Amino acid sequence: MQKFFSNKRLIVLMVAFLVCVGLISASVLVRNRRNTPPLVQQVGNDAVGLVGTVVDAPANAVSNGLDDVANLLNTYSENERLKSQLDGLAQTKVQNQALRRENKQLKQELKLNATLTDYGTIDAAVKARSTSNWRNILIIDKGAVSGIRKNMPVMSDAGIIGRIVEVNQTNSKVELISTDNDAANRFAAQVVVDNKTINGVITGYQTSTGELIMGQMSTTLNLKKGAKVYTSGLGGLTPKGLLIGTVQAIKKDDYGLANTAYLKPAGNLNDVSVVSVVKRTIGGD
Repeated sequence: MQKFFSNKRLIVLMVAFLVCVGLISASVLVRNRRNTPPLVQQVGNDAVGLVGTVVDAPANAVSNGLDDVANLLNTYSENERLKSQLDGLAQTKVQNQALRRENKQLKQELKLNATLTDYGTIDAAVKARSTSNWRNILIIDKGAVSGIRKNMPVMSDAGIIGRIVEVNQTNSKVELISTDNDAANRFAAQVVVDNKTINGVITGYQTSTGELIMGQMSTTLNLKKGAKVYTSGLGGLTPKGLLIGTVQAIKKDDYGLANTAYLKPAGNLNDVSVVSVVKRTIGGD
């Protein structure tokens, strides 16, 4: 026994072991009893957190700096792109103004008061649209007292959506271009391909694809996808040059002779709240 206690290293080892076991036991007991960690653990956690903050600060600064540089470069690129678009729009505006002046001068020289492209508009709001007759008819809040007349074309967004078919004093009925009424007064249309004009008529609407159908075309010349189709200004009170839609597909009939074009409508036929009724300046039947 005396020899055992004379071994100081063994005694120190045993004491250290007992102290560790005691500290672990105390830590477990305190942890179970308290909502916060013990003081020693708090000091350790705070120290680790402080070191982590010191180490992360430079890395976060570099990362944020790189993000700022990237955002700055993206902003610069976007700004340059928008500036180029504005320059293009400004040039287009100047060209349009020059063309209007030239057109006016030519009309004066030819002693023309109006042409098929001249028209005015009357703005109106949609009053009603029946769910059972959704693709055929809607009612607007302007009528005869506002200058609305039967057969005037109606536009929404950038394109034709229909025609006035009934006029009351304070409201009017619009027959949509998507109507399935076989007796409807259809729009005469035209598209220019390779400097050649193709005339046709909007003959129907394909519900499954939401596309207008252009038939009765004057030539078998192949149309191109993406070509713009406009009103021809013939056969009614519709001015020339109102956008109808864009060619999406072209099909031939069973004999391979006549073309049928399928158009994406320029006007929104599904969500119409405000429209413009078009009044052609020059008269017509």
